[in-house]
Amino acid sequence: MRTVRAECLDWTLIWNRQHLQRVLTTYVEHYNTARPHRGINLEVPIRRRRPLEASTEPGARIQRVDVLGGLIHEYRRAA
Repeated sequence: MRTVRAECLDWTLIWNRQHLQRVLTTYVEHYNTARPHRGINLEVPIRRRRPLEASTEPGARIQRVDVLGGLIHEYRRAA
């Protein structure tokens, strides 16, 4: 509860219940499938069903994906 408040809700103006539900659903998906957790060796609790397509070349460009309108950024190697 503290993490979602500090990383998300303290920075977002919530308009109504539907908006809150959409924001929380998006944040929980990011938290469980993309955010590394120290307690489990920087792994994610739930693996994505379909792995993201990404280049394995060492010199590949890095692509930034904005979550929640840019409040959270995810990074991956560009395909």
